[in-house]
Amino acid sequence: MKYLFINDLKYELIENYKDALNIDELINKMTDYFNEFDYVIGDYSYGKLRLKGFCNKDNKNYKDINDINNLKIYINDFCAYDCRYFVIKKISDEIM
Repeated sequence: MKYLFINDLKYELIENYKDALNIDELINKMTDYFNEFDYVIGDYSYGKLRLKGFCNKDNKNYKDINDINNLKIYINDFCAYDCRYFVIKKISDEIM
């Protein structure tokens, strides 16, 4: 298990397809906007990191479009074919 601390929140690296995770690039791209999501997915399109937030159904910000159960659909339909990507999961809402 690999843990990350970003914006004073603790995350666990769930998946790192094709060794996509670049910590420095992620830290520079993550804003407070993503604090409300349970998961953050990062994928690379045309060499640039894109981030998208996903939620569990019990999250107050949950919508069908950001349901974590639709992650594979998002990767297959909205990301470049066979792109590098990573998935991180927020461990706690408590600021460290």
